[in-house]
Amino acid sequence: MDKKVSVIGAGNVGASTALRLAELGICDVALIDSVGGLAAGKALDLSEAAPIQRYDARIAGSSEYEMTEKSDVVVVTAGFPRKPGMSRDDLLASNAEVVGTAVRQAVRFSPDCILIIVSNPMDAMCHVAMKESGFPRNRVIGMAGILDAARFRTFIAQELGVSMENCEAMVLGAHGDAMVPVPRYSTVAGIPVTELISSERLDAIVERVRSGGAEVVGLLKTGGAYYAPSAAIVEMVEAILKDKKKILPCSAYLEGEYEMKGVFVGVPVKLGKSGIEEIVQIGLLEPESEKLRQSAAAVRKLLEKLKGLS
Repeated sequence: MDKKVSVIGAGNVGASTALRLAELGICDVALIDSVGGLAAGKALDLSEAAPIQRYDARIAGSSEYEMTEKSDVVVVTAGFPRKPGMSRDDLLASNAEVVGTAVRQAVRFSPDCILIIVSNPMDAMCHVAMKESGFPRNRVIGMAGILDAARFRTFIAQELGVSMENCEAMVLGAHGDAMVPVPRYSTVAGIPVTELISSERLDAIVERVRSGGAEVVGLLKTGGAYYAPSAAIVEMVEAILKDKKKILPCSAYLEGEYEMKGVFVGVPVKLGKSGIEEIVQIGLLEPESEKLRQSAAAVRKLLEKLKGLS
């Protein structure tokens, strides 16, 4: 195939992403992990599933970054997972080192790639990736808004007993407790959910969205979500490789949009072959804008902690 995607980190999220990409049939996949044999073993297993599942993508795994050469997109999932009782922010120091190393190595072999950052705390890790890569802002993108919106859509569909396909949702802000679900821009078959669900129930659903990742971690005990995150990653990759110009909520570096500068935060963007091709600005009410500012402030606090670690 003429497109290539490298996935850094062969844990549950990375391996699930590799499988979904192979089944989609739009690119070859390189799977990288520092644990000896892990990426190679999973890549071999995925390759041996190809005759049954009928996909032709070439999947290779290694601990060496040379395998990632000439990637169109590099997805960074590497890092330590959350354990029950941990927030994403608790991973700041450990994952900053992992992500920094991964990005430096990947861009050596793929200087023209687009980076999708998944490792937590994701918005802060986007800053690490931008610094280490030296890439312009359109080529460093954080995955979270699609995942958070998917959780919102799921809970809306369950609440109303309707098809998931009818539900759309908007979630802005940082990926964490400070995320900003926006019911006013969330719909069922085009009908605002504010007309279908009581404010009391909506408030409860919004809180569940904010703690959606922790809910999964608490149930699994030994790790976090990976089916939904990998699906969200692949939606982004497909939009880029196919130049779909798709509007999706992603973490983007703001330079004046939404009256904020110098911070990665979740907003609607247009994704195409060059990465972020436009940051879409939507009208927000003052309470919504204030929540978005608070969310950005939470990211800035993490950046201050990062400076203290360096």
